[in-house]
Amino acid sequence: MTQLRYDPSQPLIVMDEKPLQLLGQVRDPIPMTEHHPLREDSEYVRAGTCSIFMWAEPLKGWRHADASQHRTRADWAHQCERLLTVDYPDADKIVLVMDNLNTHSIASLYVAFPPEKAYALAQRLDIHYTPKHGSWLNIAEIELSCMTRQCLNRRIGDLDTLNQELAAWQEATNTDERQVHWQFTTKDARIKLRHLYPTI
Repeated sequence: MTQLRYDPSQPLIVMDEKPLQLLGQVRDPIPMTEHHPLREDSEYVRAGTCSIFMWAEPLKGWRHADASQHRTRADWAHQCERLLTVDYPDADKIVLVMDNLNTHSIASLYVAFPPEKAYALAQRLDIHYTPKHGSWLNIAEIELSCMTRQCLNRRIGDLDTLNQELAAWQEATNTDERQVHWQFTTKDARIKLRHLYPTI
């Protein structure tokens, strides 16, 4: 597979999202000491659900994670607006790779914003969808898996605390500028994904 050249005017961004259940403590945990690990009661309180949006630029080693209470078309649209106006205001166009969830479409921008603004945002997006049942091809899924293991391996009871944890993880990983070395080649794809090619 040809190595993509980094182009700051047209960054390649991958995006995915995952649901998360917020869990609170029934009793305060006993803090860790020199002789004992952190101890917490097995009983917990369900504190609702949320959705974590993951955005990453693999060639640069940049990530942004943000939790929202819902996963609606408007939520996705506002995430896109932030990407285009805050994270990449100077980019001519963003090449966006994601799965084909029904909220992941240009139509969502028109749900959230006036037509003029939605059109302006849409003109700066070049969207590429992963194949059906092939969302594992999206590097954002790898980033979500890493973030889950490194940041979400404990109970988090509210959205504010979750976003603080995500911000700390994001700052640490962005400082490190860890890139993704994708090893799935075109040759591999032609073998593993042969059922997706049309039969003539």
